[in-house]
Amino acid sequence: MKILIVKLSAIGDVIHTLPALNAVRKQYPDAHITWLVEEAAYSVIKGHKALDRIIVSKRKTWLKGLAGHSCLKNIREACGFIKELRDTQYDLILDFQALLKSGVLIGMARGGRKIGFDKGMEHQEHSYIFLNERVPPVDMEIHALTRGMLLLEAIGISSSEVEYNIYISDKDRDAANDLLMKHGIKAPEFLVAINPMAKWETKLWDNLKFSNLADRLIKQANADVIFTGSHEDSEAIEHIISNMKTRAANLAGRTDLKTLAALYEKTSIVVSTDTGPMHLAAAIGTPVVALFGPTAPWRTGPFGPGHKIIRADLECSPCFKRQCKTIKCMKQISLDQVFDAAMSAILLPQRPRRTQRERSNLQTKY
Repeated sequence: MKILIVKLSAIGDVIHTLPALNAVRKQYPDAHITWLVEEAAYSVIKGHKALDRIIVSKRKTWLKGLAGHSCLKNIREACGFIKELRDTQYDLILDFQALLKSGVLIGMARGGRKIGFDKGMEHQEHSYIFLNERVPPVDMEIHALTRGMLLLEAIGISSSEVEYNIYISDKDRDAANDLLMKHGIKAPEFLVAINPMAKWETKLWDNLKFSNLADRLIKQANADVIFTGSHEDSEAIEHIISNMKTRAANLAGRTDLKTLAALYEKTSIVVSTDTGPMHLAAAIGTPVVALFGPTAPWRTGPFGPGHKIIRADLECSPCFKRQCKTIKCMKQISLDQVFDAAMSAILLPQRPRRTQRERSNLQTKY
């Protein structure tokens, strides 16, 4: 049996689909399973034991390249990608993305059963027109991970397990250790990772509050603090550190996703805005203190027990807006709220550490 899973992006959404992948593998242990993904999230699934093949779409790169000197090169690559997508006749194609960009690719792919949610799902962009089997839509207020499992349940694939199994190699762990050593962190009693940035302006917390939070964790919990983020985040994080009275390490742009996962394995807790690394930490099994404003944690928060959600309970939140004149929902989150939540996790080292695999009741989790 040949199966194609379609979940292109983003990093958090791809992580939320991993339990569905594992459920499919358990249902069809001898199947050949392929995953279609965009390049930004590729490393999340690279090396995953449940996958036989990965097809990578470089859609954003190809579109940007159409206007440059590498136009023909990008066209050739895109044509090669379409050829690769169509080189297999799949028995089962599963659309976990439910967007137009995934629907078009599913329309191009060769498959007997093309399955996804029918019309009625928010932000669906008419993706259902490319399907030949449509599952009744589910409530968007259900967590994204659970929605994916409900799609499988509708076609007879059920599982009570939430299992991620993100592959982290010894090389990734060695790279994480080397990075910590280079910043003078050898054998920390408590290692705290702070991931302060996000692509949406409305998801950002005050930088000075992050500075004060890190200082308090270092002084009162005797913690070592590392800041994580992308290369683009490095300057903003350097500004946060410049306002600190103590010393912290800026690791923004110094890790790929697998090295970041290896770092999060070592941390006592991750404090994060609503962004991909937050979901990565949760999938690894590290407790997360998540700061939420314009988005809904019951839809896309860190999944599972042991995490702390900090949000201002305002009437306008969640609004799902990328821009806002006031951003009250984030400004009203106090330093004390976040510090107390972090300390409650740090000061309980005897609590059993969760792993990438856990049992849960998917219907009642959120």
